[in-house]
Amino acid sequence: MVVPLKSSRDQTISSLASPLLPPSEDPTWEEEEEETVAPGSDPEKLCIDDMLQKYCGEFGSWQLRHFVLTSLAWALEAFHTMVMIFADREPDWRCVNRPGSGCDQSAKTVCGLQRGSWEWIGGPGTSTVAQWGLVCGEKYKIGLVQALFFGGCMIGAGIFGHLSDSKLGRRGSLRLVCILNTIFGCLTAFAPDYFTYLLLRLLTGFSTGGVGLCAFVLATEPVGPTKRGAAGMSTFYFFSTGIALLSGIAYIFGSWRGLYIASSIPSFLFLVLVIPFISESPRWYLVRGKMDSAMKLMRTIAKSNGRHLPNGVILALDEEANKTSDGNETCKVETVTKEAIAGSIIDVLRSPITRIRLFLAAAINFLCSVVYYGLSLNVVNLETNLYLNVLLNAVAEIPAFTITAVLLDKFGRKPLAVGTLFFSGIFCFVGCFVGNVGIWKVVRMICGILGIFGMAGTYNLLFIYTTELFPTVVRNAALGCATQAAQMGAILAPFVVVMGGALPFAVFGVCGITGGILAYYLPETLNRPLYDTMTGMEEGESVGIAVLK
Repeated sequence: MVVPLKSSRDQTISSLASPLLPPSEDPTWEEEEEETVAPGSDPEKLCIDDMLQKYCGEFGSWQLRHFVLTSLAWALEAFHTMVMIFADREPDWRCVNRPGSGCDQSAKTVCGLQRGSWEWIGGPGTSTVAQWGLVCGEKYKIGLVQALFFGGCMIGAGIFGHLSDSKLGRRGSLRLVCILNTIFGCLTAFAPDYFTYLLLRLLTGFSTGGVGLCAFVLATEPVGPTKRGAAGMSTFYFFSTGIALLSGIAYIFGSWRGLYIASSIPSFLFLVLVIPFISESPRWYLVRGKMDSAMKLMRTIAKSNGRHLPNGVILALDEEANKTSDGNETCKVETVTKEAIAGSIIDVLRSPITRIRLFLAAAINFLCSVVYYGLSLNVVNLETNLYLNVLLNAVAEIPAFTITAVLLDKFGRKPLAVGTLFFSGIFCFVGCFVGNVGIWKVVRMICGILGIFGMAGTYNLLFIYTTELFPTVVRNAALGCATQAAQMGAILAPFVVVMGGALPFAVFGVCGITGGILAYYLPETLNRPLYDTMTGMEEGESVGIAVLK
């Protein structure tokens, strides 16, 4: 949907004076409507959450359609992120039947075997490892290319987090990252050498870092406060589904070059077929001063949900809100045209409240990412069926999301974050003490699946938790900073995996337990407002503290 730019104040007031629905034959409705728009009467001024709850609907047909379309972008992120598991894998090998080759098929690796005495099953085009001989002394290059991808994600998360909060907007940023992902992903398939491949993966990571960030905020901001938690948790079903689909795509495309093209084309399809039907966030319109566009979108939401937004209702920022005698929240604004309110990560660091929250959120995201991506990439060390293992890990994440979503509003964000981090950490420690021979291979694989089960729930929860800890004006910037910290953890994960043996599970266990301890110091955000501005949040939190005292 194309939303018009801000018009003049006269045009806005004129549009507010025009009824969206024909007059009803019910005389009671007519009296109420006439009273609402009576000359000289003050309009009802509500913040977005209150307008969604009172008039537009918190999660109706409009939000459902918008949520599904926007969240499809998570599958794209899964494709570009997890493709490395298959493209950079070490394929099976076999001895060449030549007299005097000296090749021993029982050897665990090809290191030490005479050159030409063995060959890769499927040929050198099977993976980048086979293509450029990234084994033995060159094995670190696998971890390097994967780490640089996450490094690109870290940079992209910060840049696109800022762009989506500023002039580009959530929808514009999502469109841009899809364009870049399509270009860089397809070019990767034609990389002539390792260093070109390294550069293109870095650039793909840069654009991928903004996909989930923009999609999550864009999908959840138009949702009402009581439905936002469950909706936010549900976004990650699309990521796990993307991983599961990728395992099937990788099984079909035996060449790593063909796999990169197959995993990049969906970004182009999303750009052409889906984004035109996605709307910008009404909260972004509001903080950018586009009050008429925000009101038009809220009326569209109400109409699509079968609700009616009266003419005398106007949006306003939460920092302008006050309480009326009946307990409803109204706002002290005089006009519908406001100047844009800007915010940055500097504002987050200046405030004592958000500064501590940012530090804790960044640290927990870092530790969580080490475990999540570490366990995902560590499947190459388990010596089991790679495609099946990736599929099982993806399937294990789905019930984790469901359970966390069900318990989210019952127990709160903080207890769930602590519990899921501890759960994952404990099973990682168990996997550390289990051998990798015989039946113990299966036991270690199960420990990895349960570890990723707990961490998937945490990773999902952290997106919701982080967005609720910060106001709209800096929400994407703060989430981008936390995502950057997560990408730093993801950068470390491939190097931990390359070490092999029991060490990766030990590192993952320590990270999980430490993250649970840090999560204990975060405030609970259950049933707390989703603030729009720094001032609104500081005033609201001070009132909350006073009430508790």
